[in-house]
Amino acid sequence: MMKGLITSQWVIEHIAKHSVSRREVEQCFENRCGNFLYDNRENNKTDPPTEWFVAETNAGRRLKIVFVPKDGKIFLKTAYDANPEEIRIYEKYGN
Repeated sequence: MMKGLITSQWVIEHIAKHSVSRREVEQCFENRCGNFLYDNRENNKTDPPTEWFVAETNAGRRLKIVFVPKDGKIFLKTAYDANPEEIRIYEKYGN
């Protein structure tokens, strides 16, 4: 279990709808190469800002991980299979 990763019951149920497990999210954090990007879209603004990245699970599944870092903790917002546009953006600006 990854220290500092906070997942509410609602988030666990939400990512399960995308067939994503908490362990897969942890693997993405462990396997991440590159930087976190900020989500600057008006409807997604948070304080502190929402961040995201694309990484692979140990099985090679590419997920988009969306979270808010606060007080040394990582509050997961969502995780799902990254679409081609999200992969393109992350490869261009995150690496």
